[in-house]
Amino acid sequence: MENKMKAAYLPGNSTTVLKEVDIPVPGHGQVVVRTKSSTICGSDIRAIYHEHLGKGAEGYQNKIAGHEPSGQIVECGPGLKRFRKGDRVIIYHISGCGVCNDCRRGYMISCTSEHRAAYGWQRDGGMAPYILADEKDLVLLPDSLSYTDGAQIACGFGTVYEGLDRVGISGNDAVLVAGLGPVGLATLMLAKAMGAQKIIGVDVVEERCNLARELGLADEVYVSGPDTLEKIRQLTGGNGVEKAIDCSGNTHARQLCIRATRKWGAIVFVGEGGTVEFNPSPDIIHDQKTIYGSWVTSIWKMEELVERIVRWGIHPEELVTHRFTLDEVDKAYELMAGGKCGKVAVVFDEEIK
Repeated sequence: MENKMKAAYLPGNSTTVLKEVDIPVPGHGQVVVRTKSSTICGSDIRAIYHEHLGKGAEGYQNKIAGHEPSGQIVECGPGLKRFRKGDRVIIYHISGCGVCNDCRRGYMISCTSEHRAAYGWQRDGGMAPYILADEKDLVLLPDSLSYTDGAQIACGFGTVYEGLDRVGISGNDAVLVAGLGPVGLATLMLAKAMGAQKIIGVDVVEERCNLARELGLADEVYVSGPDTLEKIRQLTGGNGVEKAIDCSGNTHARQLCIRATRKWGAIVFVGEGGTVEFNPSPDIIHDQKTIYGSWVTSIWKMEELVERIVRWGIHPEELVTHRFTLDEVDKAYELMAGGKCGKVAVVFDEEIK
């Protein structure tokens, strides 16, 4: 292996910087993964690309960007227990302490230890040809899935799967998805694969609605307006949907999810940030509705999701509308920040199409 590589950093002010850095060397229980595909997450745009919102141990610490990588192990340190050189892997993007209650449940995302470090935030991430990763953070990527499929699973699809699992999705359900960015599109795809009877998508951005229609992921897609709630009720026989998922973080979308859900229905919020205002008695208490919050997923649930995706015969890569090389990473982040595309990937080697 060569000794140096280019890597992308996010200094803030909606800019990217490429630097030459050393290729990492694995220690005990670690591997070096050759990056094949690294997709861009909306949280990176919101909390790092525009400005560094996080502070201290939870903030961006001038590390190589990217927390949605997938690739192949090319070098192994001592002490590995499962993975080996040549394995195709996805990296779970939070490296927890491993011994707290949350980590032992598999939810490293909820680890509060000083040893917790997110790839692309507090430790080097996937916007580089090589990534240093702990073996405990790896999920095996089957040969039937592409590396860009795997990169999508690493955060976006895992977040969605956890949320849908919280409320449960079946052939009995009409499902509303509010917010049709990459996470919302993933929600449509997974809800359909899980057998939802009717799927409705809503967004304020016409380009996102058009993409959902083009991909055939929903039965109905609406550009949000003053009559959207009434349209959803008419489509569901006046009752509303059984399940609603907010992927936007916007108060109006969250209100729509609550009010478009029928009696005894369930709502899950997965979109980050923002606020929400509602009237507890008429909006949820009297209609016996339940609101769930769901933050990312556990590593075991992500491993389960990989198995399900293979079984369902779906490919997250289909949501990627634009691919760039590492040298074009500035264009990749700029496009993603515009909010009018699907998923954006920075791809390496044979993943370039």
